[in-house]
Amino acid sequence: MKIARYTHNGATAFGNLTDDGYIERLEGSPFDAGGVRRTGQQLPLAQVKLLAPVENPRIFGAGFNYVSHIKETGWDTPELPALFVKPESALAGPGDAIVYPKAGKNIHYEAELVVVIGRTARRVSEAQALDYVLGYTCGNDISDRVIQASEMKFGCLFAGKAFDTFAPIGPVIRTDVDPSSLEIIGRLNGEVRQRGNTSDLLFSVAYLVSYLSSFMTLLPGDIIMTGTPSGIGPIQPGDVFEVEIEGIGTLSNPVIAERG
Repeated sequence: MKIARYTHNGATAFGNLTDDGYIERLEGSPFDAGGVRRTGQQLPLAQVKLLAPVENPRIFGAGFNYVSHIKETGWDTPELPALFVKPESALAGPGDAIVYPKAGKNIHYEAELVVVIGRTARRVSEAQALDYVLGYTCGNDISDRVIQASEMKFGCLFAGKAFDTFAPIGPVIRTDVDPSSLEIIGRLNGEVRQRGNTSDLLFSVAYLVSYLSSFMTLLPGDIIMTGTPSGIGPIQPGDVFEVEIEGIGTLSNPVIAERG
């Protein structure tokens, strides 16, 4: 399935995006024990507003997790996943604007595969980890490099990734893809700036899920941003950045200047 979250006539629901461009409404939530039920009721995609496919998730991220990206930054290869968190307020959905902060000087895009947890997971093995995953979506780990560089001198990584709208995800959660070898492309104003494959991940999706669950309980609706391939670079107000992942779709977000 390609699970979308959308609004239509003021109501929010989950739906399945069909190959011919319709949204089939689903009853229930994919994050509840009862799951979802197909209704057969369809709407043209053009008649709905797609939302971030997860509402108010806990957002975890892994830095320096593509071999190609580690090489371009010159940082040492991590011995353990270099984890960080983003607040719920960083979430944005398909088509939502990325707000460029007033004080921002060097804001970067990062095209990423995002893991969506579907079942409560605690101390799960790497071999079992993918059984706890609902599916995968596209993400953009927007980062303020000036703040990030200052933070990393002291061994922390938070504020530079925590601004409102700095975690766009979507457009759908694909439930039936193998995350081990997916092409990932980042486009700035239509020009390819990043092209990588999840086979280049230092720590695999299964490892990340297992590792996180070894010290905390992962909950349905949690998301994990798994890292970005090489080719990172700056964005500016007026830009549009797209993240395309094989088998999942394309996430597109314009960049606007912060007002007020």
